[in-house]
Amino acid sequence: MKNIVLKILTVVVFYLFSFGQVVAITPHGKKGLLPNEGSCSINDGTPLNNTKTSTLVNLEIPKTNPGEIIVKHIGYSLLYNETHEQASWVAYELTKEESHKIYERSDKFIPDPEVKTGTANDSDYAGSGYDRGHIAPAADMSWSDTAMDESFYYSNMSPQEPSFNRGVWKKLEELVRTWAVENNSVYIVSGPVLTEGLPAIGPHKVSVPKYYYKVILDYTEPIIKGIGFIIPNSGSNEQLQQFAVSIDSVERFTGLDFFPLLLDQQEDLIEKTVCVSSWSWENTKTKSKVKAENKETKTGQCKGKTKSGARCKNKASNNTGYCHHHIGQKHK
Repeated sequence: MKNIVLKILTVVVFYLFSFGQVVAITPHGKKGLLPNEGSCSINDGTPLNNTKTSTLVNLEIPKTNPGEIIVKHIGYSLLYNETHEQASWVAYELTKEESHKIYERSDKFIPDPEVKTGTANDSDYAGSGYDRGHIAPAADMSWSDTAMDESFYYSNMSPQEPSFNRGVWKKLEELVRTWAVENNSVYIVSGPVLTEGLPAIGPHKVSVPKYYYKVILDYTEPIIKGIGFIIPNSGSNEQLQQFAVSIDSVERFTGLDFFPLLLDQQEDLIEKTVCVSSWSWENTKTKSKVKAENKETKTGQCKGKTKSGARCKNKASNNTGYCHHHIGQKHK
C-alpha cells in the first residue's frame, strides 16, 4: 500500500513541476526543467515599488569581460561571438515614441562593416532551411532609416526555425513593443544561447542555437520590474506566459550578467522576482484586430457566407453579426 501511495505522489509531483515548463540543457550540459515563475516571490504578488535615483546611461549593456569589444549602432549595441558567427547579445532601449512606425523594412541583408573580423553573409543561409532571424527586430528600428538599415546586418541575424521566427518569437517581439508603449520605455537584451557542439550552417559555420532568450527591464517610476524568457528554437502554440522566468534564471542559463549598472538592492529584487500579473499579455496588434472586428459587427455587414462562398452584403439584423438568412452559420 505504501509503495502505491509513493508512486501516486511521484506522478502528482512530476505533473505539478513539469506542466507548462521548458525542458532545457544549460551551457554546462545539465538537463532540467526551467522554473515556471509565474507569480511573485516577494510582496505576495504586489509589483516591486522602487525609487529610481537617477537615469543610467547604457543601462541595457550586460557585463563584459576584458578584451570584449562592444559594437555600437544607432539603434542597438551588440557583442559579436566570432566562434559562433553571430551576436552573443543585442541590447537597446525602446521608447514609446520609437514604437511608432515611420520607415518600412529595407530587407537588405549585408555583413556588418563594424565587425572587423567579418560576419556571416548570404552564402551561409542560402539553402539552409533556416530563417535569417533578427535578434533585435526590424520593427523596433522603424523610427529611423539608418537604424532600420542596420537592423539587417548579419551580426543581428541568427539561424531560426521558420515556425519559431514567424510564430512565438514574433509574438514576443510584438508584445515587447506593447510594453514599451505602456511603460514609456523598456530596456531589452536578446540573443541566442550559444554552447559548444551546436550544429552549424554555411561556409562560415554559423551555429544553430537550440534556445533564444530575451530579458526586459521597465525602469520607469513608480514601478520598476523585470522579466525574462527562454524559448526553444522551434514552433510552439504555448502562451508566452509559459516561457516567462526571472532574469536570474536567464543569467544562470546563459552565463551572462544583465543590467550590472543597477543599484545592488534593485538588481537583487528585480532579477530574482517575476510578476506575470504586472505585465499585460495582449499586444497592440491583437487589440487593434479585436477593435476592428467589434467595429465591423457594430457597423452592420453580415459576417455570413453565400452559397458561392462570398461574403454576404446584407446588414446584420442584431448583435450576432449575422442577417436573418445566415444566423444559422453563427455556431458552425
